[in-house]
Amino acid sequence: MSQPPPKVLTFAASDPSGGAGIQADILTLASMGCHPLTVITAITVQDTVGVENILPLDAEWVTDQARIVLEDMPVDAFKIGLLGSVEIIVAIAEVIADYPGIPVVLDPILTSGRGDVLTNEQMIRALCDLLIPQTTIITPNSLEARRLALDHEDELETIELKQSADRLLDLGCEYALITGTHENTAKVINTLYDSKGAVRSDEWQRLPGSYHGSGCTLSSAIAASLAHGLPIAESVYEAQDYTWHALKSGFRPGMGQYLPDRFFWASDENESEEKT
Repeated sequence: MSQPPPKVLTFAASDPSGGAGIQADILTLASMGCHPLTVITAITVQDTVGVENILPLDAEWVTDQARIVLEDMPVDAFKIGLLGSVEIIVAIAEVIADYPGIPVVLDPILTSGRGDVLTNEQMIRALCDLLIPQTTIITPNSLEARRLALDHEDELETIELKQSADRLLDLGCEYALITGTHENTAKVINTLYDSKGAVRSDEWQRLPGSYHGSGCTLSSAIAASLAHGLPIAESVYEAQDYTWHALKSGFRPGMGQYLPDRFFWASDENESEEKT
């Protein structure tokens, strides 16, 4: 019998377009050599343009999905995406609290790419109080980082990213990776912080177009790298590299955003074989 691949348990909503959510997690984790285990938190009505509606599952169903899998097999990492309700946040926090040695990657999804609001104030408070303190690494974009770090509404436009990172770390997470896609910079600058400051900062060529599921891809790729046993800084770089290439090879299947090609490497291998 061969050695089983690392196993990553992801909590996320279902996206029928296949661009984000649990579908993005499955594709990314499988592409990076992991076995994905999935807990559905909500069912969404969405396409590549935006999110039309969300139906959160009953929190007990979320708990039961996770517990039965965790009692059956060990996992190497947790990844948390769209949550759906305060009750679901409480349920997930209780589950992962029983597995303190497993790294937790939290992608705090507050809005869709179109700007649809997906998280209310009560959920943000529960996220900060219950999940972030148990998180190994949180992966907000710059807008999400500022929103999570707010003390007052009037700070939203003025708060610096380093200050946002410091506040997230004060909430209890070990690392904060703040991505710079939404910043007005020539290149996309992503910076990883810990309690001592910036651990690493990486610059990436800014790609044209708008992408659906890029954050899900990045956070799942970090979880996959951690599950393979890479240290945090190396996991963050490998995940960025994977995500950038997936975006560069992205495709537009509908009338909205582009989707990352999470199996870009398969096309690259086929092209190489054809040339030889």
